[in-house]
Amino acid sequence: MSEQNHTPSEPQRGIELDSVFDDSWGENHKSGVVAIVGRPNVGKSTLVNRIIGEKIAIVSPKPQTTRKRQLGIYTQHDIQILFIDTPGLHAPQHKLGEIMVKDAEASLKDADVIVMMVDVSTPPEAGDKHLAETIERLRGDTPVFLVLNKIDLVAPEKRDLLVAENRALIAHEKTFVVSAMTGEGVSELLDNIKAKMPLGPRYYPADQLSESNFRFIAAETVREKIMLHTEQEIPHAVAVEIESYQERQDGTHYISAVIYVERDSQKGIIIGKGGEMIKRIGSEARKELETLTEARVFLDLRVKVLKNWRSDEKLMARLGYRTPKDDD
Repeated sequence: MSEQNHTPSEPQRGIELDSVFDDSWGENHKSGVVAIVGRPNVGKSTLVNRIIGEKIAIVSPKPQTTRKRQLGIYTQHDIQILFIDTPGLHAPQHKLGEIMVKDAEASLKDADVIVMMVDVSTPPEAGDKHLAETIERLRGDTPVFLVLNKIDLVAPEKRDLLVAENRALIAHEKTFVVSAMTGEGVSELLDNIKAKMPLGPRYYPADQLSESNFRFIAAETVREKIMLHTEQEIPHAVAVEIESYQERQDGTHYISAVIYVERDSQKGIIIGKGGEMIKRIGSEARKELETLTEARVFLDLRVKVLKNWRSDEKLMARLGYRTPKDDD
């Protein structure tokens, strides 16, 4: 996989688009943007991966896995849908949290359809009501589909009550009871989303599934493995920066990455006793990247302390996180 990054130019949306001119779509072609919003860990990334049919967003059981808006591109001969996988809407505890919330809110203004996703396996909480209020404030006349996810975790005798309680959260056009993990109900949701898409051109080539370049994918893959193997505050205190990426003449992909943490104690945990943890993280990330590239990958990981980076706007900008004032 060579490193590519689509650079669109049309200015009217937060996602800037420039149509792809070819003969593969006609005058009845549809296209549009779907914002998938929800609290952390409700399954947004799992749903996008399920619809696209490939893993384009990292997934872990920990909240706030997604930190930046990610684009999943669904294309058929007569339609192209851009699914925005947003960071979870939550009460921010630091500058990074503020960026994540602002990113998610901005997605609502871009969308042709808003998918509000909740975890139907639990009764609604204050955070769900806050999410509903945020969507109501920003939706304008954009249709809202309420997606009740994780139905596979609900006991049959509790299903009707939990569905009814969650349906009451927000005025919406239609409810979909799904399991993003198993695929139950997802095809019906997708069919209804297709029906809401306006006429429009194809913005990305038919075989492109995401706008992320390989540096971003590599960094997110490493971060996913860290989240899967560490606990408490450590997964959220981690940032990954790709210092060097080279596709060498022999076909090998060489990647040098730095894992940043906020404290020396976190550095020790990620390295692990005798380097065991960092070896495990590197091995799992390398195997996944080799599957993506269909080539041999050499992955060099180092761990450095960058104190309080989540509260420092300059450090966050260096690591690729837009600060709130960047969008003013």
